[in-house]
Amino acid sequence: MIACAGVSKMYRGTATLGIKEMLVGRHRRNVGGRFSRTWALQDVTCSVKSGSAFAVVGANGSGKSTLLSLILGTLRPDTGTVTVNGSIAALLALGAGFHPELTGRENVYLYGSILGMRVREIRERFEAIVEFSELAGAIDNPLRTYSSGMITRLGFATITHVNADTLLVDEVLAVGDLEFQKKCSRFFEDFRGRGTLVIVSHDLESVARLCDHGLWLDEGVVRYQGPISQVIDRYRRSTAPDAELLRS
Repeated sequence: MIACAGVSKMYRGTATLGIKEMLVGRHRRNVGGRFSRTWALQDVTCSVKSGSAFAVVGANGSGKSTLLSLILGTLRPDTGTVTVNGSIAALLALGAGFHPELTGRENVYLYGSILGMRVREIRERFEAIVEFSELAGAIDNPLRTYSSGMITRLGFATITHVNADTLLVDEVLAVGDLEFQKKCSRFFEDFRGRGTLVIVSHDLESVARLCDHGLWLDEGVVRYQGPISQVIDRYRRSTAPDAELLRS
């Protein structure tokens, strides 16, 4: 479904920096370490089979979100190729396309359009979106009256009704209260049975439960890839006193 061959991406100012790098790393480039390197990614080669669940793990600043952006197509590689078959959607910043002065109903149509849904499709799925969000009583209120939890619920509910062959997930594995988190988990379990998942997360327990294979990124370089249990084991061991042996 997805193939990356020799993919590298170089930092060139803020235009190619992700949100995390701009907020955390940009001002620290003169202090060395993973936030100061020239390459966001270097010579990454991997593939994701159709119908599988694939994880990308690693420390902050290791290039995980950059890799998702390359797969999504919002960034282009400096070298190498990224091939994606079928349609693709992304669970990144929930509600980022919402407008505070519009109602919840109007924001579903706005956000759905941003995600590539036709108005007819949104209309057909609107009741299901509202039912999933559990916000029927507030759907015609302005978004500025919503709590942050309500906004994330509406964003999650909207994107779960987008038809896509592949879903990219950057940290957003569960939102809301405990019951809604269970609903989110059930959605991912269901999607795994009919589509392809690519997940970036620090929640290694959820990654181990959802994913089959994955890779460990460290300072923009693939340190290990294979069955998810082995990837997680290698990544966890990377924090041990003899971690440098894993990088050799």
